[in-house]
Amino acid sequence: MPPSPRRACALPDDCLFCTLAREGDHVARADGFVAIRDINPQAATHLLVLPERHVDTFRDVSAFPAEEAKRMLEFVAHVARAAGLSDYRVVVNVGPGGGQTIFHLHWHVLGGKITGLPQ
Repeated sequence: MPPSPRRACALPDDCLFCTLAREGDHVARADGFVAIRDINPQAATHLLVLPERHVDTFRDVSAFPAEEAKRMLEFVAHVARAAGLSDYRVVVNVGPGGGQTIFHLHWHVLGGKITGLPQ
């Protein structure tokens, strides 16, 4: 597969979150990261933070250099602030047994009344 022109890394053509990182309706964007609304919200505010770089799961977070991992966490906090959240929950599902259904690392940012845990 060819390298992504944005991140100089290979992005799977069949990964939903790679497609959304490239072409989705972004509510926020930073160098290498985007945020979108969850299509099946489990809270009054339910956003997903996606790295543009394809990494299957949080288990593989070491694929990010330390500076990039720091920027990713800062972006998660920025997305919550920009959504007007002061109290919120950040969730990362890891592996099928942990509820992960899309194998592209992503962070759930949930605020307000939470109706269930994200899948």
